[in-house]
Amino acid sequence: MRALVVEDNPANMKLITKVLKKRGYETIHAICGEDGVKKAASEHPDIILMDILLPDIDGLETTRRIRKIESLKDTPIIAITSYAMAGDREKIIEAGCNGYFEKPINPLTIMDEIEKII
Repeated sequence: MRALVVEDNPANMKLITKVLKKRGYETIHAICGEDGVKKAASEHPDIILMDILLPDIDGLETTRRIRKIESLKDTPIIAITSYAMAGDREKIIEAGCNGYFEKPINPLTIMDEIEKII
């Protein structure tokens, strides 16, 4: 299984990558939305973990663009973000994410929670 992690914070990227690798995932990294769209299209990951606050296009727009790629329309996209205001969950799901987790994540339970969604 291959996971694309779209995350601009190096510490968060390291933590998420470690959790994924422990579960046997191969990881692909993108540090901005544009790169995330390109890598999703070229690498065809099995799952995408998406930060929402990114330095170029936000994770919502990145998710919308990925969803327009025919081969990725059913790929699970999970938002992992500190973006947690009232109504944000609805916006995230509406953009095309299958689920949503708030930071900080619990590295001991996050993969069980993600696998429940996918």
